[in-house]
Amino acid sequence: MRLFKRLGIDLGTSNTVIWTEGEGIVLNESTMVAVALEDKQLLAAGEEAKKMSGKTPDYIEVIRPMNEGVVADFEVTVAMMRYFLRKVMGKLWMFGPEVLVSVPSGATEVELRAVIDAILAAGARKVNLIDEPLAAAIGAKIPIAESFGNMVVSVGGGSTEVAVIALGGVVAHSSIRVGGDRIDEAIVSYLRKKHNLLVGEQTAEAIKIKLGSAVKLKRPETMEVSGRDVVNGLPKNEVVDSDGVYEAILGVLEVIVGAVRQTLEVTPPELVSDVADRGIVLCGGSVQLRGFDTLMTREIGVSTHVVSEPQMAVIRGVGMAVENLEIYRQALR
Repeated sequence: MRLFKRLGIDLGTSNTVIWTEGEGIVLNESTMVAVALEDKQLLAAGEEAKKMSGKTPDYIEVIRPMNEGVVADFEVTVAMMRYFLRKVMGKLWMFGPEVLVSVPSGATEVELRAVIDAILAAGARKVNLIDEPLAAAIGAKIPIAESFGNMVVSVGGGSTEVAVIALGGVVAHSSIRVGGDRIDEAIVSYLRKKHNLLVGEQTAEAIKIKLGSAVKLKRPETMEVSGRDVVNGLPKNEVVDSDGVYEAILGVLEVIVGAVRQTLEVTPPELVSDVADRGIVLCGGSVQLRGFDTLMTREIGVSTHVVSEPQMAVIRGVGMAVENLEIYRQALR
């Protein structure tokens, strides 16, 4: 009997999800921490830190230690992961877990090393890596070992992973540092320019969920948004419509569609034929944007399918690999 546990981790820009061998998902929290500016001491992490975002005094800073799918602040990432690991491990913390982490397929060797070192420094005994699109394919229950080609598009908070998978590996891929966060930023920029209204990340995300759409709505929708007037600094309310939000985020969506086109251009013709027959599998939290699958079908000319609980596809795949490590060992990096 092993004294140490095996964990699977989806270390995302927006959320960190942890899978424990034999138990399933045991943690799903925001990838955010609150630290004291003076000594970088960890004050809060996860959902607790997210609630503090935009509301802290001068001596506290809320940080996202992951940016565009990779480690942006090493020390803070270590502190956050140590907190999360202790939370899920309990008394078994002292034995140190063996960890499998999903990473962007386009991450550099330096970026991959930073992920490994951060989790080792947080208390893990061993760290293995698996490509995010491959994990998403496993989580979507795609038979990756077959010779047929399958295309997976995973759109997270900080990055978009596109891959064509066959015979248990990634044949062609694109990885771009564009995702749901860029959509939020586009909405913030639009409100500032169009309405002289300054809003925070959480308000932008709420607008994206309520009004956001990848295709223009037949009947425009509206909502009242509160923020700060850019001109006089006073509180201000504005009615925002879905047409304006659509125009604001269209450029970001075009970049994501472009990554899919780019991947197909370097995919062997036989596998492109398979993709045309089987369609494209969409996963990641950001594909829940209304009309995302419709946009992809229209622009690429191939049917698309959003998996069940798309935001959990990657961690489900990582978890399946953790539970069946010998079967999936060849898929690890």
